[in-house]
Amino acid sequence: MQIVKGELLVSKATAKSFFQSDMLLYLTILYLVEFVRGAALISFLPIYGDKALGLNLDVIGAAITAHYLTDTALKLAIGYLLDRLSIRTVVSVGLLFSLIGIVALHFADIPWIFITAAAIYGIGISPIWIVCLTRIKEDKRATQMGFLYTVWLVGLGSGPVVTNLLLDINLELTYWTMAAVALAAWLLSLLISGARSVHIDVVPFRKQLAILGSRLRDMRLLLPGMVLQTLGAGMLLPILPSFAVNGLGMTATHYSMLLLIGGGFTVAGLIPMGKLSDSFGKKWFLIAGFLSFGAVLFALTQKPPLGLAFFWAFLLGISYAAVLPAWNALLATFVPPGQQGLGWGVLSTVEGIGGMIGPIIGGLLATRFSESSVVGLAGIMFVIISFFYVFFPFRLFKGDATPK
Repeated sequence: MQIVKGELLVSKATAKSFFQSDMLLYLTILYLVEFVRGAALISFLPIYGDKALGLNLDVIGAAITAHYLTDTALKLAIGYLLDRLSIRTVVSVGLLFSLIGIVALHFADIPWIFITAAAIYGIGISPIWIVCLTRIKEDKRATQMGFLYTVWLVGLGSGPVVTNLLLDINLELTYWTMAAVALAAWLLSLLISGARSVHIDVVPFRKQLAILGSRLRDMRLLLPGMVLQTLGAGMLLPILPSFAVNGLGMTATHYSMLLLIGGGFTVAGLIPMGKLSDSFGKKWFLIAGFLSFGAVLFALTQKPPLGLAFFWAFLLGISYAAVLPAWNALLATFVPPGQQGLGWGVLSTVEGIGGMIGPIIGGLLATRFSESSVVGLAGIMFVIISFFYVFFPFRLFKGDATPK
């Protein structure tokens, strides 16, 4: 993966303030957690469930949905706990549950164990992500979101790439690699400071919920887009490997290259896109990013030749890079000061609704129709979302005062 050096340069002050000693530890844990998540959800669970266990795509989709169900259901509680307990306690206990879920996959020879293991694994994913979000500085939010999403995507992307290569060698080796990385993440979490979260106002829980309820009412026009975005992405998770083989005629190596290209150009584009979003506003980045993303997904259903498929993967990566920093910087304007743990927990829960139901819908549609039909439907959804943002009244939102 080649990254242009100039695209990764930011001011020394921004880098110094962001990469503090505790933040480096958080980012390392985040990378390991997302490595395992990407390996499990994008490659291991779909391929292992299909090839080793002979499960249908609807069962695989149900397992991924179970993962997101526990992940989403616990986000509100985790945000509340982060406002009251030490970061080390919340993160380490959550990652211990995730490790137990990974261990249980080794015994998942029947569907209900497969689904239950995926659900247990979902318990510990959210805390470290929310902790990192609370460390973002207001004056450079989209730029620092670029840093954060770079780490997140490198982990999420390298996990399935390594897993695909290992699956061609040995299934047991693949599993134990995932387990070892999950164990490393948990052990590192024990090194986190025992201090409580900083910059937290002591406000009664009911009052915090009232404040956040007010923020959610303010952003009610944004809620349909939040759910549809994650719904479309969630539909793709259980069917991506089989679509690459059946719809695009790819080998496991080709699929790994596709992920490398898409993920690599997403990573390369995050920081420059974040800086541009800070300077010029979020609206057109969201519109162009979602429109391009949807169009490319639909184009992939036309069974393009290998070279063209790789080009579409490049456009997918750039499109995703345009959307992520702008979208999360917009969401950040609705997090009440001093209640970041609870605030990000609530917003992440709302976002997670689509991701929670998307995989099971995608699995059912793929079983009944085809993988290509799911990809095409997701593409249409993203195009519709882009038109939604054309008419969306961005100026009504106080935190988005940059030029449009």
